[in-house]
Amino acid sequence: MRIIVTVVEKITSEAHIDIPDGLNQSAIRQHIVNRYNTGAMSTDMNIFQVDFESISAQIVQGRADTNSISASTGEVRL
Repeated sequence: MRIIVTVVEKITSEAHIDIPDGLNQSAIRQHIVNRYNTGAMSTDMNIFQVDFESISAQIVQGRADTNSISASTGEVRL
């Protein structure tokens, strides 16, 4: 039996970084965005929280015959 499982999670990461002193709010925002976009911040990122959103499974029996189930915050659909 072949099953395709899809899990959706919301991941919250946080990084503790040093930035230059004396920057205004706009410059701080731009500094953070630049570090994020260049990948420079990815080594500092730590997973802070993972929230489960949903899980679903599709049973693949043949080309035209599939069954699926899914759950989201306690709900199960057949």
